[in-house]
This record gives sequence, structure tokens and C-alpha cells, in this order.
Amino acid sequence: RGSEVSLKRAMFRSGSLVGRFAAVTAGGAALVVSQRAAQCDDTLHPTKYPWSHNGPFEAYDARSIRRGHQVYSQVCAACHGLKRIAYRNLVGVCYTEEEAKEMAAEVEYLDGPDDTGEMFDRPGKLSDYLRSPYKNENEARYANNGGLPPDLSLITKARHGNSDYLFAMLVGYREPPAGVIVAPGQHYNPYFPGGKIQMPQPLYDGSVEFEDGTPATASQMAKDVTTFLQWSSEPEQDERKLMGAKLVCGLSIALVFAGWYKRHLWSVFKSRKISFH
Repeated sequence: RGSEVSLKRAMFRSGSLVGRFAAVTAGGAALVVSQRAAQCDDTLHPTKYPWSHNGPFEAYDARSIRRGHQVYSQVCAACHGLKRIAYRNLVGVCYTEEEAKEMAAEVEYLDGPDDTGEMFDRPGKLSDYLRSPYKNENEARYANNGGLPPDLSLITKARHGNSDYLFAMLVGYREPPAGVIVAPGQHYNPYFPGGKIQMPQPLYDGSVEFEDGTPATASQMAKDVTTFLQWSSEPEQDERKLMGAKLVCGLSIALVFAGWYKRHLWSVFKSRKISFH
């Protein structure tokens, strides 16, 4: 009887191992199928663009960031927030401290309580974060027919293709081809997953008048606002690149001195002669 119990336990364990192996295999197969489906859908993949900030020794274009912030403020901010960026983050990047303070003071922020226990409105200051256009998610959905405009603080990191996708999507609005039915309130954009997007085309030629006199074409505005949103996703990128360059230079110098010291330290042992009498 003991042998029968042992045999049953062995069969149970082998069955469990087979089941686990089958589950892992099925999961891997499903993952491969989903990846292939994502690669074979009808969505157009964005072109790789030569962004000026992509190289290891290249920095953000401050003038483009400033123009992009202007596009965001006058066009995108009506529906999309940028809750991870404060006015102080703009200082030294695309605005002076006085300009950033002036922009912040134009916005009212709820603060308090005061000495009487009441909340009050005050002008914004550098430490305040850019205010979202809606108070909460329900208000945002109600104002956009059930759609929720995403916060743009990390939008280039949250989308496949990063800056390339965002630029292609902003300039990619087209008339739907024959056979494609677009519901009322939706718009056709082949770069958006599924090809149908609720956001109408936001950029048109001349929508914004740039302070520096740059022609405000739709592609120029898309390029500048994409650069600005890429900076908002990684505002520390230039400092990180500079730190990396300094680290590489320092390690290279240390490697030279380490090699020299190693040769000097071991030269006595390598050059000595041992003789036996």
C-alpha cells in the first residue's frame, strides 16, 4: 500500500509539472501572438526624425522649447494638463526668472486657510505647478464627450515611438480612405492606434504667432511642442549627458594613471633577474 501511495504522489507531481509547463508555454505563445498582432496592425509607424537632442553630446534647443511652451499654452493647455512641471522648472531653460514669475502671477491658485480659517485665492508663484484645465477626471470626461485627455508631462515616454510618434500624430490627420467609417465626433489619423482619435486636429498654419518671428506652420508648431514635451518628460537630460561626459573623461584619465602606476609598480618585479649558482 505504501508503494501505491508513493506512486500516486509521483504521478500527481509529474502532472503538476506538466500543467505548469503547459501554462508557461501557452503564456509565451500568447505573448508572441500579441506582439505579432501589434506589429501587423493597420497603424502606421512613425518615421525616425533627426531630433537635435537625441545625440549623446547634443542638448535641447532652448528656443524651440520656448516656442513649444507657447504652443502648449495657447493650444494644448485648453484640454491637457502638465502637472509635473512647475514654473521654476522653466527658469534658465527657456525663460528668465522675471518672465516665469510674471507668467505664474497671471494664474490664481487656491491657498489657505488664513487666520480666519478661510481658503483664499492668490497669484501663482515659481513653486506652483502648472494647473490642469479640469478639476477632476469626471469634469474632464464630461467636457470631452466621455474621453479623458491625458496629462502631457510624460507623454513622450508613454507612447511607442516617443517624439517621433507625437510629431507624426500631430501632423498626421487625414481624410478617411474609402471603406473606413469614422463615427461622429471622431477623426481619422493613421498614426493613432486604431486610426480613429477623438481629439480634433489641433494645429493649423498660423494658429500661433511666435515671439521670435518664426513662421508658425503646422509642422513647425508640431516640432516645437514635441521638443517642449520631450523636455518636460526628461528635463534632466542635458545635465545627465554632461555628467556622463565628465565621468567618461575622468575615468579615461584615471585609466591612464592606473596603467602608468601599474607599470611602475611591477617594473621592479618584471625587470629583476634571478640566477642560480
